[in-house]
Amino acid sequence: QVQLVESGGGLVQAGGSLRLSCAASGRTFSSYAMGWFRQAPGKERDFVATISRGGGRTYYADSVKGRFAISEDNARNTVYLQMNSLKPEDTAVYYCAAVGSAAYNAKYVRLTDYNYWGQGTQVNVSS
Repeated sequence: QVQLVESGGGLVQAGGSLRLSCAASGRTFSSYAMGWFRQAPGKERDFVATISRGGGRTYYADSVKGRFAISEDNARNTVYLQMNSLKPEDTAVYYCAAVGSAAYNAKYVRLTDYNYWGQGTQVNVSS
């Protein structure tokens, strides 16, 4: 069983930055593909970013491309989401997710691709 714990959310002004972290349990972190999704009040959970197994490939939603960056530290079993130039419309609960036994360099963007989910961390961006 994989457990994912997010941290780093909070309140920031528009134009500011935050870095989210997601710590994963288990000894097979290097076999996962990791992703970030977000859910604003009254809306569906949407894809934000993903990093492939092996870290060789990243992919972003158009709405965050050029502002957000996903990365991972296999030694710490942690994936990060660096969020810059934040906008009020980025306000949401951000969820970390993992694809167990992922294919190398595969791209996973659908909620149903992911086997494991964290509890989420709230990000609020004020105007």
